[in-house]
Amino acid sequence: MLKRYHHIMGGFFRGVDVIVIATCWLASYWMRFNLPFFEVTKGFPKFATYAALAPLVVILWMMVFSAMRVYRPRRMLRRTHEAHLLIKSHGVAMLFFIALTYLFSEYKYSRGVMLYFGVSGGFSLVLFRLVLRNSLRVMRRRGYNQKNVLIVGSGGAVDTLKWKIEKFPELGIRISRVLADGFEQVAGIVRSENIDQVLIALPRHQYGELDRILRDLNDEMIEIQLVPDVHEYVTLGCEVEDFDGMPIVQLNDSPLGGWNAVFKRMTDAAVSLLALLVLLPLFAVIALLIKLTSRGPVFYSQDRMGLDGRVFKMVKFRSMKPGSDGGIGAGWTRKDDDRRTRLGSFLRATSMDELPQFWNVFRGDMSLVGPRPEQPFFVQQFKRQIPFYMLRHKVKAGLTGWAQVNGWRGDTSLDKRIECDLYYIKNWSHTLDLKIMFMTVWRGFINKNAY
Repeated sequence: MLKRYHHIMGGFFRGVDVIVIATCWLASYWMRFNLPFFEVTKGFPKFATYAALAPLVVILWMMVFSAMRVYRPRRMLRRTHEAHLLIKSHGVAMLFFIALTYLFSEYKYSRGVMLYFGVSGGFSLVLFRLVLRNSLRVMRRRGYNQKNVLIVGSGGAVDTLKWKIEKFPELGIRISRVLADGFEQVAGIVRSENIDQVLIALPRHQYGELDRILRDLNDEMIEIQLVPDVHEYVTLGCEVEDFDGMPIVQLNDSPLGGWNAVFKRMTDAAVSLLALLVLLPLFAVIALLIKLTSRGPVFYSQDRMGLDGRVFKMVKFRSMKPGSDGGIGAGWTRKDDDRRTRLGSFLRATSMDELPQFWNVFRGDMSLVGPRPEQPFFVQQFKRQIPFYMLRHKVKAGLTGWAQVNGWRGDTSLDKRIECDLYYIKNWSHTLDLKIMFMTVWRGFINKNAY
């Protein structure tokens, strides 16, 4: 019954995509020659010329989408991942289409039409797919289109699996039974309880049972998925990659990759450049005051460790007396530290000494938000003392971070700081970055632990 439903829904999704693609192709002709963004210099081509190409467009898109497995049943796939797959598949189809029309056709189709089609097609495909997916999720939340699942195994992996299934009722997954032992019953349960899918989540000490379970299920026409017992080793995020048919589980995957990293870098560059321009007069005043109140340079740079363990020069306004920074491995400043200049105490208390790091952000050494960078000398010590310390270098160091806005800065608990840093990496989103930046404005500049 469920397989029949999958065929019906797959056909329905294909039908919707066919209508969307054909409509966007024909609408792109109208947009190109009726909207004022492109000047028409070579006359109006016949609409029939473009309409005749619609069947080829539809066939090509369906072939590419099928090859890239766009219509595979994916209840557990995130909507963002599905949108990414659609856009990628649409882009591949566009490349094939441009090659076919420009290399193998005597008639040259309008580049404006191609541009409108590329943009409108990608947007419309994602929009309609999200509407359909959300409609299905509403139906499943109300109890329709449920999938009966048998979970085989016990322990932490099963507990986590049950919790996640209960957390997302919109997936339409109903746990029929959890089989913790007596695995010889698995085939009989599948047949008697109308099971649609088996999730095998054996603890490591029972992996020897896997052969027998898979052998018993060999003749059953159901979905079988393996949940590896690696949850206790997952530190940041877990991602499964397909290496030529071989699944590879990545245990410390960072969410900051692909378009997320590109968008974050664009935000960093734009905001840091704006900050440097706006704060230029303040920089001049602080530089003048430093020169007037103490001997030595205006700026102070120090080696810090950033993304992937790379070392860079972090820039600050000098707040210490010349020659009193202590060199490599110098400890953090403490309350009433006599190494600070009078102006330096004020700069540190208000975090103004950190403002030149907008230059590090603009250069790409740092990000606006992330774990604060540490000296390599201390990193070598901390990584031997604190579990998972080096994972904080899976993302760029930040001008501010989750630890800092929660009060863990300066000479405070390293364990709490690492806990905050790992929380930030695990739960990263653009929204969390914005939240931290707003919290920095309200509570992050002045802190009782900033000496």
